Amino acid sequence: MNIREIAERAGVSAATVSRVINYIPTVDRKLAKRVWNVVGDLGYSPNGQARGLVSGKSRVLGLAVSDMTDSFSSEIIQSFETSAVHCSYEILVTSTLHDPKRIELCVRRMIERRIEGAAVLTFGLEELFVEKLRDRGIPLVCVDSEPDASTVSIIRLDYERGIRQAVQHLVALRHERIAYVAGPFDSKRDSAKRSAFEKCMSEIGIPVFSELIVAGDDTVAGGRRTIAQLAQLRNRPTAIFCSNDMTAIGVMTGACELAFAVPRELSVIGFDDIPFSRFITPPLTTVRVPQAELAAIAFHALVSELDGTQRETGKSTEYVLDTQLVLRRSTALALPWRSTRTNLQSSVVDSIPEDSLM
Repeated sequence: MNIREIAERAGVSAATVSRVINYIPTVDRKLAKRVWNVVGDLGYSPNGQARGLVSGKSRVLGLAVSDMTDSFSSEIIQSFETSAVHCSYEILVTSTLHDPKRIELCVRRMIERRIEGAAVLTFGLEELFVEKLRDRGIPLVCVDSEPDASTVSIIRLDYERGIRQAVQHLVALRHERIAYVAGPFDSKRDSAKRSAFEKCMSEIGIPVFSELIVAGDDTVAGGRRTIAQLAQLRNRPTAIFCSNDMTAIGVMTGACELAFAVPRELSVIGFDDIPFSRFITPPLTTVRVPQAELAAIAFHALVSELDGTQRETGKSTEYVLDTQLVLRRSTALALPWRSTRTNLQSSVVDSIPEDSLM
């Protein structure tokens, strides 16, 4: 099956068929519909690379995430692809793993595939991506970055909104010693969340104790190590707010190993609302980042740039995405602190083999 056969069946010229399947907007809508009907009936699949050479457009968009295997990124990928397929775009997905050398390879792949635009939703080292693609005039959309070009659109997450709701929720449950498990301290995203936490605590009048601010690594293993560390404090926290859900799941796992009952003896809140967070026991109270909406906004921003909608303004466009507390069953009314419990927890910590916390 080729273009000439489609043209013959549709009663149009081969040139018209070529313009239709290459999405040239000047084709009459009725003719285009007739051509697409024939294409559908015959099951014709245009050669994407050849079509790109003719039209000068690849219809390929790049999508960079931190790790395509984690739950947070997988929902972003699915939503972005759904929007792309609906608008007849293909996507090239790459994961950076927060590795500068890997970012170099990801950028090279995107350039080789002649992407028309890229969504950099990596939450770390996005500046490297932006710098290398922006110089080629490729439209970009990033999360929580600082652009200096009109071809870079920004999606800003309102961390403070959801974090304030979480802190207010814990205070309403009479928690006063609230620990915060941060992500890597060199991450701008985690720095913003930590600052929001400290600000919200200060607004309510709850002190932030230095021994209750702990650096984590956004992993389950890191969460288990954190709860073991906090359990050794003489005056332990009654609630722990984690920078992401994987850390919170690790904290809950470690708490169970230390014979702490969540939420009766320890309240735990996560951040992100990954799908798995609702299926653990007890289901995790968390601050929701709407991944599907984030991906949809990123796609819309790229398409708007490609259509010239944003380019006319001469400056970058900024979008704001809210975060929101999702109440489940990992938080409860704070119990009065008892020194006898501290003695128990210390003996339990000592009984855990060191390699079990790795």
